[in-house]
Amino acid sequence: MKKNTHPDYHEAEFICACGNHFMCATTKPGKEVKVEICSKCHPFFTGKQKIVDAAGRVEKFNKRYAK
Repeated sequence: MKKNTHPDYHEAEFICACGNHFMCATTKPGKEVKVEICSKCHPFFTGKQKIVDAAGRVEKFNKRYAK
């Protein structure tokens, strides 16, 4: 294998916005990586669906196709 081709692969602590902490390997520099969503709060794993409405898009869609 060629030298100096692959980035450094090390363990880091991942911190989710929901407060969950877990260790995982990464190539990102630093000992902490902040993420927005993890398996504890992702709708696929929790079974709960959250609708994030950005700038009233859901209402705009419902209004347009309510005819």
